[in-house]
Amino acid sequence: MGIDMKEVIAEAAATLLFEKKVKKLTVKDIVEECHITRQAFYYHFEDIPELLNWVLEKDMGKLLKECQARENMESSLSFFLSAAVALRPYVQRSVQSNYGEEIGRLLNEFTYRFFEQTMEQAEMFKDYDLVERKLIMRYHCQAILGILRGWTQEDTQNIDKIAHQICLLIKGEIHPY
Repeated sequence: MGIDMKEVIAEAAATLLFEKKVKKLTVKDIVEECHITRQAFYYHFEDIPELLNWVLEKDMGKLLKECQARENMESSLSFFLSAAVALRPYVQRSVQSNYGEEIGRLLNEFTYRFFEQTMEQAEMFKDYDLVERKLIMRYHCQAILGILRGWTQEDTQNIDKIAHQICLLIKGEIHPY
């Protein structure tokens, strides 16, 4: 089986960001790390944002499939939160790089897709029109991202309870006031 050069390039970028803790990720650094030419990098990726998008799409696609395989919305949300908490140090490090804004945008998009697919699978909000559903999804997406930004060790210990409470909020079975 041949070497997947996209994977090699992605691993080099991850090594630079997470192990060597570079703040300004460059193509020069990546090609030196994985011992390839600039032309080889540009053969596989147009630029670093495209590389980051490819990595997030691939990894987040796997995570979405695993979430969808759960038996219900609550277990899917609990799994999503657990994965987000495990990835939190990497996300924080990535956001501190020179591509932080791009990574933040991609993570927002992914979280929105998670909610869109979860709500669709649970057949929620089907009586609302498209504009209303999109607003509901954006609202819940931003709420989850806000919860994750302020995540504590105590939250990690209560992750299933938090997932349960969020599901009740989403379903309108409890109110935040």
